[in-house]
Amino acid sequence: MAKEAAATAAEGIATGSSPLLNTLREREKELDNLDMEIDAGVTMAITQVSESEARELLACMKFMISLERIGDLLLSFGSSAQAAGSGLDPQDVRDLTHMATVLEKMLTDVGTAFSTRDVKKAVAVLRADAEIDRLRNLIFLRHIENPEHLQRQASLQVIFMTQSLERAGDHAKNLAEEVCHFVSGHTVRHVLMTYDKPIEQMFLDWLRGRDEKH
Repeated sequence: MAKEAAATAAEGIATGSSPLLNTLREREKELDNLDMEIDAGVTMAITQVSESEARELLACMKFMISLERIGDLLLSFGSSAQAAGSGLDPQDVRDLTHMATVLEKMLTDVGTAFSTRDVKKAVAVLRADAEIDRLRNLIFLRHIENPEHLQRQASLQVIFMTQSLERAGDHAKNLAEEVCHFVSGHTVRHVLMTYDKPIEQMFLDWLRGRDEKH
């Protein structure tokens, strides 16, 4: 549901479709309901399972907390997009669409990483978060520092949308960190040392891989 919400956010901002952005409220409610169901289910089951199963249940609870928060942030994104209406600069639309698309991929990959216990894929999610941060910096540069001294449209809404996607990306990164810890039993720092690549180097590798696909 969270990755569907991210896909909706990307399509909604790219097309300017208000009805599509309105569906983010439905996704947010679905995530809220699922959060309550999982919380109740884990509370009842946690004392009746093995230690390893209890760890998995606790990981599921942590996942759901972050996913529910992502739903809230995407709803906020949709509200800001509707407030901006048709007043968005084409470059902002492109960058925000890209941010939402990266977020969708992060959520898809972290879901796969958890279900398949794939630490490598979780590390790829950590890598992708740097692209969201890069896009945030570009947007902030245009609207806050504005070195070209251009009049920007809907700057406040654009900044709100950017912050919502950035924070959603942080939560997706937290999910990836949780997968690394759950699967390996080690901290993210230890996992990254195992891969022998700092986060900056992983980002450069990610950029090279992206360029090779184009």
